[in-house]
Amino acid sequence: MPYQNRRSTYSSFILIFVFIKIGLNLLAISHFGFHRDEFLHLVLADHLDWGYKEVPPFIALLAKISLTVFGNSVFAARIFPTICSGLIIWFTGQITVELGGKKFAVALACLAMIFSPGFAASGYLFQPVVFDQLWWVMAVWALTKYSNTSSIKYLYFLGLIVGFGLLTKYSMAFFTFALIFGIAISKQRKMLLNRHVIGAALVALVVFLPNLLWQVHHHLPVITHMKTLQKEQLDYINPSDFIKQELMVMGIALFVWLTGFIFLLFSFRLHKFQFLAIAFVLIFTFLLVMNGKSYYLFGAYPMLFAAGAFGFERWLKTSGYVLRGLVIALFTIPNLLLFPIVLPILPLNQTLAFFRFADKNLFSLKAATTWEDHKAHQTTQDYADMLGWDEMTAKVDSAWKMLTPEQQKHTQIYADNYGEAGAIHLLGKQYNLPDVISLNSSFTLWAPDNLDGQYIIYVDDQGGGNVNSFKSALESYRKVGEVENPLAREKGTAIFILVHPGPALNERYTKELAWKRLQ
Repeated sequence: MPYQNRRSTYSSFILIFVFIKIGLNLLAISHFGFHRDEFLHLVLADHLDWGYKEVPPFIALLAKISLTVFGNSVFAARIFPTICSGLIIWFTGQITVELGGKKFAVALACLAMIFSPGFAASGYLFQPVVFDQLWWVMAVWALTKYSNTSSIKYLYFLGLIVGFGLLTKYSMAFFTFALIFGIAISKQRKMLLNRHVIGAALVALVVFLPNLLWQVHHHLPVITHMKTLQKEQLDYINPSDFIKQELMVMGIALFVWLTGFIFLLFSFRLHKFQFLAIAFVLIFTFLLVMNGKSYYLFGAYPMLFAAGAFGFERWLKTSGYVLRGLVIALFTIPNLLLFPIVLPILPLNQTLAFFRFADKNLFSLKAATTWEDHKAHQTTQDYADMLGWDEMTAKVDSAWKMLTPEQQKHTQIYADNYGEAGAIHLLGKQYNLPDVISLNSSFTLWAPDNLDGQYIIYVDDQGGGNVNSFKSALESYRKVGEVENPLAREKGTAIFILVHPGPALNERYTKELAWKRLQ
């Protein structure tokens, strides 16, 4: 049967699952507050450039559009991630159809994705993660379309996708190379013997070039960022942990994507898509060796869910609706028990009550509530990163109001980390606070050349431990508050008023600023 006739009108059917995904996100996105990382990415909207120390520029442009069109509420910030999550489901359904799946396969692939804990947790925050996943799944969609149609337009679509993917997260480069090597190793290597592949590569390069030039001009800060990430976070991850997390993070849907991986490798019906399984092995191995975080691999799973759903459809092709419905229920409903842990569908107090109930009666929450410090806490790290920011900013405002109008004219605000600085920048607008200074993360790029205020409102993320290291450079200082929310990751962060800092403090600041600007 010709390709164009084989394709059914499943697009309307896929939209059902897109709306389910969007609906679940809309139910959750207003609970809790901004996440620490969201503050950083929203701040970038006020400093548009072709690059930043930890991310390429795409997230900054989205932040600018989001703040301009939707406003600066938590709900507004998460509109684009929610739309993007819906698009991921859309393209997962489309890939399922390209692999030969029909309605049952589409339903299983999409629902398994929607209710997978990993995708629920990563699909609602304003971070590059969800947009990165979208580019990965779109890249696979373009390749499957090209494999089925040989239409060169999909190669050029792929070039655009890779280019914008690189402007979103540099991990797109690793996935792209995995796909290329996967094709080269497979029997589909002839796909590379096409001059339009070079054209598509040039399209990707042109799109990515401004950020590449920015990186070179700024001494390749991405390398420094990766080294810092490796030292502060990734070194805590060992290969066995990574493997364990990948097997657990999708919950019961593990059996769907694992089936898909096997089908892509060995099924005759999917032989021309075997390169996708090879690419998965390559990117999995790379992240295993590099001590990558589990979510780095999430963008590669939709193709496996699509193939797994196709596999189950083949096995159950003579079965009735009841058995097929039971299979879908088996691979989705158990994951609903994990939903309040990974997606804030319940208000805070109800979420904590669920945590207590689940820990006593359903399953241990030790793995979910163990943070990067390898210690168990009362809630998950992501939830803790969404708490305490309003309290901290209000106490910074209280410190500001302790100063006279004349003193305020000569006052600077300084925060130790990007979460604190981002919160003061965004939430401080309601108090008309001056902009905040920080030498953490991309804040270094627009920090002033000198820390020369006669008064400094200092946010110390060590609760006073940092101010003790330079107190000799101050005429005096006093603590005026601290974050008291017991659930917040920022609990204990202290706010100080520093009075008449001497030249030694500014010298320390300028040296650190100069050093960080060279990285």
